[in-house]
Amino acid sequence: MMTVSKLASLCGLSRTSVLYYESQGLLKPELRTDSNYRVYGEREVNTLRQIRLYRSMGMSVREIRSVLSGRDNDVASALKRRLAEVDEEIEVLRGHQKAILKLLQNKSVQRNRGAKMTKDKWVAVMKAAGFKEEDMHRWHREFERSAPHDHQEFLQFLHIPEKEITSIREWSRKN
Repeated sequence: MMTVSKLASLCGLSRTSVLYYESQGLLKPELRTDSNYRVYGEREVNTLRQIRLYRSMGMSVREIRSVLSGRDNDVASALKRRLAEVDEEIEVLRGHQKAILKLLQNKSVQRNRGAKMTKDKWVAVMKAAGFKEEDMHRWHREFERSAPHDHQEFLQFLHIPEKEITSIREWSRKN
């Protein structure tokens, strides 16, 4: 039997994380004392370790909730979905690699370091690297999801007007 702080420490998490998982319905204390303190046992330790494992794979809280409350085939389905998402993320990153390599190979970009990079120039580079319109949209969605601040800075680097940046970032979050 242990307190929330001891459980958190045992599982390498913060107390806040344990309470968050509880608030999301992923974890429930074994019992509460007369003073209303949470008390956890071995079952909760195992559940929290499962949660950490699934989170380390990038699964959402919603998916983990489904897995923890479901059957074995729910686990397999959730893992297969996550594997497909990881495959897609890898493809996006490979696209980033290709675009960067293409940009580095572009002699005019290297010669004109002082010249301003613009949206039009960047789109031309992306198209030359084989990106279609949907690929560029997926690129923006992933950039916004994984590094929103850097995405903002990059759009500013391209000298895009603030109103258009706001629009790009909004649809990147929605889609």
